[in-house]
Amino acid sequence: MAAADGGRPEPGSEAGIDELQADIERTRHELGETVGALADKVNVPARARERVAETRGAAVDQAHRVQHTLRTRPRVDAAVVIAVLVAVGAVVWVRRRR
Repeated sequence: MAAADGGRPEPGSEAGIDELQADIERTRHELGETVGALADKVNVPARARERVAETRGAAVDQAHRVQHTLRTRPRVDAAVVIAVLVAVGAVVWVRRRR
C-alpha cells in the first residue's frame, strides 16, 4: 500500500466497499478544503478589503495612542502630533491607491 499524499495509505485491493467509500469521503473533504483555500488566495478584491480594514484599524489604534499621549502628557509638542497624524494619513492614502 502506497501513500498518495505522504499521509494515510490508500485502501488495498482487499478493501471493502465501506472502507472505499470512507476514503472517497475523506478525499472529497480534503479536496474541498484545498479548493476553498485556493479560492481565498485568488480573490483579490476580498484580500484588498481585508488589507484596507487592517490599515484602517492600525490608523485608529495610532490615533487612540496619540489621544492617550495628549491626555497624559499635555506638553507634547503639537507639531509632533500633527506629524504623526499626517504620516498615518499618508500611509492609509498610499495603501488605498494600490
